[in-house]
Amino acid sequence: MGKPTLVILAAGMGSRYGGLKQIDPVDDRGHKIIDFSIYDAVRAGFGKVVFIIKKENEKDFKECVGDAVSRHVPVEYVFQELDRVPEGFVIPEGRVKPWGTAHAILCCKGVLDGPFAVINADDFYGRSAYEELYRFLTTHQDDEKYRYAMVGYQLGNTLTENGSVARGVCVTDDAGYLVQIAERTKIVRTKEGAAYTEDEGKTWTSLALDTPVSMNMWAFSPSILGELEGAVSRFFAQEVEKNPLKSECFLPIEVDKLLKAGKATVQVLHSADKWFGVTYKEDKPFVMESVAKLKAEGVYPDVLW
Repeated sequence: MGKPTLVILAAGMGSRYGGLKQIDPVDDRGHKIIDFSIYDAVRAGFGKVVFIIKKENEKDFKECVGDAVSRHVPVEYVFQELDRVPEGFVIPEGRVKPWGTAHAILCCKGVLDGPFAVINADDFYGRSAYEELYRFLTTHQDDEKYRYAMVGYQLGNTLTENGSVARGVCVTDDAGYLVQIAERTKIVRTKEGAAYTEDEGKTWTSLALDTPVSMNMWAFSPSILGELEGAVSRFFAQEVEKNPLKSECFLPIEVDKLLKAGKATVQVLHSADKWFGVTYKEDKPFVMESVAKLKAEGVYPDVLW
């Protein structure tokens, strides 16, 4: 079994942040969150990086991230574009939003031929999370079921004071396997803990702060690509017309369907490190303080590469 690949979701438009946050520095050396992620992954043993980006951002992304990284680990680029849709499908007028994380991973078909991990470009997961993913990917293979994994975090450690967040809310069994995951696209911190809405704030459902959530950090075998091909085709056939400008095919939802069908298991791994990320510009000072503290503690050198 070859070294696993790290797949980085970086095609989002960053609309809530107000810019291409994936290439925004978080220290005085010009490092981005994505640099720390790749550094941790390579240190854990990952052998290649695949960036999923928009074609229009290719030049900036290569100059700010990819070219430097490629001196230390093999790099490939995959483009998630609006026109990568099933044959015969007409893109809705006015649609600019990408088709979602499941569609993004499917765009890697033909590039991935071995085990791989998936992360968001703008989330800081911590060193131990990559070590857990690497250990899983190098010791597990599909058998009568697909054998996948995800890294879980406590909801309260993933919220921001500056607005709502999207999280995959998880239910696990006593053995530490995922039973159910539901994508909640608008979760906020409240006086009592947290809550989410699915009707633009008309009603809210409470969530405990210790609820396990997915931060889109997954471990997959290549079998997921075949499943996503069917899932994305069904999404375009059945869902887009209901919400032509904003509907998305979410990776957690498709994983949940595989769980319900009895086709896959998902082991929930746990990181000893604290997650943090930049959803809004107002989050950046905290992230910079956190990075500076980790450097002071010797977790990272002042210059990564």
